Amino acid sequence: MRGEFSGYHSEWNLGSPGGWDYQRMAQEIGRYSWQILKDKADINIELDFEHPILNPVPAFANLLIEAHRSNFGREKPSIALVAEQETLDKVGENIHFVQYLNSLPDISAYLISPDKLELRNDQIFADNNKITLLFLDFNNNVIVRLKKRYNLKPLIKAIKMGMVINPRGMEPIGAKGVFEAITSEYKNIVNETTLRRTPWTRQFFHRSTLGPDGESIPDLIQWARDNWENIILKPVHGYSGKGIIIGHKESNRDKCIQDALNSGNYIIQRLIPLTLWSEEFPYIDKKDKSLFLKSWQTDFRCFITNKGLIGFVTRFGGIPTNVGSGGGVQSTAILRSNITAKEAIKRINEAIMSLGFDFIAQLQEQIDKKSTKMGNVYLLGPIMSTLRPRIITPGHVLSLQAYAKNLWDDALKLESLWREGKLTQYVCISKEEEEIARLNPWNGQAALIASDGLFNFVDDYD
Repeated sequence: MRGEFSGYHSEWNLGSPGGWDYQRMAQEIGRYSWQILKDKADINIELDFEHPILNPVPAFANLLIEAHRSNFGREKPSIALVAEQETLDKVGENIHFVQYLNSLPDISAYLISPDKLELRNDQIFADNNKITLLFLDFNNNVIVRLKKRYNLKPLIKAIKMGMVINPRGMEPIGAKGVFEAITSEYKNIVNETTLRRTPWTRQFFHRSTLGPDGESIPDLIQWARDNWENIILKPVHGYSGKGIIIGHKESNRDKCIQDALNSGNYIIQRLIPLTLWSEEFPYIDKKDKSLFLKSWQTDFRCFITNKGLIGFVTRFGGIPTNVGSGGGVQSTAILRSNITAKEAIKRINEAIMSLGFDFIAQLQEQIDKKSTKMGNVYLLGPIMSTLRPRIITPGHVLSLQAYAKNLWDDALKLESLWREGKLTQYVCISKEEEEIARLNPWNGQAALIASDGLFNFVDDYD
């Protein structure tokens, strides 16, 4: 069974990756709409929405519970999901995950802001409840900022005690500049699957370097001007798509380049061809009362732990696809029929289109109501979904599992290099962030890695 796929990871998140519960909700919505569509259009294709790898929540919860047991043995787990105060009632994922943890036998979970933590006799408490494990929904730079407003000594103590998942020592390896190390100085120490999936990346300032095809670049800034339509600029520590500059979408290249240089800590990457990571999905325009195939850019976030690949988040939208920038989350289904993913997508799209605007509009309204009732919302409001799932094959799952295992191993190698001072030029963080990171090195402890992939599963590899 073949299952190769093409594409690249666009970034890694080793600090506080999210999306696990949004995928769970997307699966429920996708399963609901698929059954209606399959019955109405008599689609003779079998899709699997139930495979455990399509719902990361249970495996993520198990990761936290096992991390607790490594420190506290049989003591009852008391887990705090720590988020910024202003997000506590707005990020449905965190709310739902705490509810899920509390539904498990003999587990207590709390959603709190970091200022609510207390330190008593070298133990961490929140509202008089002893805490045995914390997962942070923010990165080290936010800790630095919050320290100016709150007493975070309890949080810092928890980091030192190894009670925080992810260990703060992981985060520097998530800096986007590390991709330059992988595609230059340290390309011979990482696995082939990691190297092949890493796009050419350089830190963005006046410098000479080697280009994507090994060519000599005397001045990277001038090279960016000359190749503007095919490059993307990103802040090294950006999130939710903020600060990203896509060359072909910006007419004033000189201003964009200067803005990036003035901001500092930007990287440049060769733009991954849009056709590689886009798919067509049926879409309705309620205003024009039309049903048509719309091309969306897609994103495939892999969740990885020491147990390997535990799930995905399948996003779509513009560039970037981040939910924080208005993107959506769609369901994923494993193809069980003996046809290629490309053929399955073609048949399903045609079947949905044949049902016409009125029927699909009614279905979309049902989906939207179900989504809102589930609390499938983010800071910007309700999260979009698509009428059909993103489709992968069992072979793709096997390939993704091999990719994930290798990435975990390579991230560990890179963390060791950073602790030895060998990645300093690629990881541009403040002294305060570095101090936090060095409080608790990773060394392969329980953790959750996210790798955002711009992957194509519908080419001729199926």
